[in-house]
Amino acid sequence: MNRPLPAVRLRVPTHEDAITWHRVFDDPEVMEFYGGGPAALSVYEELTARQRRHDAVLGFCLWTLLDEAGEVIGFTGAQPWRPGWGPVGEIEIGWRLGRAHWGKGYATAAARETLQRVRAAGVPEVVAMVRPGNERSIAVTRRLGMRPAQGYPHPTLNESALCFRLALNTPDNSE
Repeated sequence: MNRPLPAVRLRVPTHEDAITWHRVFDDPEVMEFYGGGPAALSVYEELTARQRRHDAVLGFCLWTLLDEAGEVIGFTGAQPWRPGWGPVGEIEIGWRLGRAHWGKGYATAAARETLQRVRAAGVPEVVAMVRPGNERSIAVTRRLGMRPAQGYPHPTLNESALCFRLALNTPDNSE
């Protein structure tokens, strides 16, 4: 990416962020690779509560992503991989933005900040799980210096999820 990245701010999600995430992600295009339809508010209430616990215990989580004006535009961060398939027990980096904020460098800027934070927390390596066809997220993994790793058969979809890896115990390769 040749243009300067936008300034972003990451903060531990609040209970109120559940409502904002629910609103920002209530878009079929945003949810195309996350089940297709909107998630119930209760999903985001549980997710924000879990992220507050992760931050308290691990020192990192999926943080609320704010733009230069302080508007909530999505989330980014890292958390232990939860499903009973894929890279179980590993730390996954991830991001999700509201549609109005795509293509402006926010995901890359926020993911780079995430890498600095998880590196500082002592995480030696991260993975990113991406559905095939999600070219925007695949492009972010490339910008971060992540490398394709093994794929994992998705338990409910007729496809394999793509896995990308990045060792963090090497000099900063996210620039």
